[in-house]
Amino acid sequence: MNAKTPADLIITPRDLRFGRDGTYRRWWLNDDPIATAFYNALSVTFPKGEGFFIDSVRKFREGTPPRLEREINAFIKQEVIHSREHVAFNRHVVDQGYDIRPLDAEVDRVLAIAKGRPAIASLAATMALEHFTAIIAHELVANPAHLAGGDAQAAALWRWHAIEEIEHKGVAYDTWLHATRDWSRFTRWRIKALVMLIVTARFFAGRTKGILELLRQDGLTGAGVKWRVFKYAFGNPGMARKVLGAWLAFFLPGFHPWNHDDRALIGLVDSEYEAARLAA
Repeated sequence: MNAKTPADLIITPRDLRFGRDGTYRRWWLNDDPIATAFYNALSVTFPKGEGFFIDSVRKFREGTPPRLEREINAFIKQEVIHSREHVAFNRHVVDQGYDIRPLDAEVDRVLAIAKGRPAIASLAATMALEHFTAIIAHELVANPAHLAGGDAQAAALWRWHAIEEIEHKGVAYDTWLHATRDWSRFTRWRIKALVMLIVTARFFAGRTKGILELLRQDGLTGAGVKWRVFKYAFGNPGMARKVLGAWLAFFLPGFHPWNHDDRALIGLVDSEYEAARLAA
């Protein structure tokens, strides 16, 4: 195993609650229905999706080196709290009149496919999706324009989630390396590359479907709306365009999430949440 997680990294769950004392605007992100739908559709996937991540990694915890076992435990604590906070966030989405049941049903459909697969396949999918969340998290913190104009508590939720995704970005990957330690390097690369391609296709298809469904509920449909969604993702602010290079890095020989040490971004936000830190 050739893990490159920094030796001095400490994964620290921060137990925070957001948006309990008020409501968010229907278009909470800069009064923009496209931007709001982008994040709302993503949030709907998190409670069940992160439950899937937890189960996938937990199944391979036994027998891992002590440090990785501690990191898995801290990862689980962080993901449990993330799930709780996105359940609360999604209640705000529903309170604004959106029906998220079609989006939730799509999550159930994809997770049902995974249930019939071997545990190592679920771990591989988790490893790939954790890379997705980590590179999105990096961009969210590095470029404050993404959340500019957002309701304060909603934006704070996404920043908090982002720094913890950066912090634990190597856990699923290191667990995968440990679980496949007897595989050849080529077999490991071939499987992880194939899984990432499948996960990417499903991720984009699912999130696009969810975004368009929420916009349909706003009365926004047609080719013009689809073009606005495309411009938001690939033009300005261009989240999908800006993470493309980091996504491609996943396929390089010798890739590890911590080849790019971006812990400095955690410090840009972490001071706001110092009092909420839990023992890892």
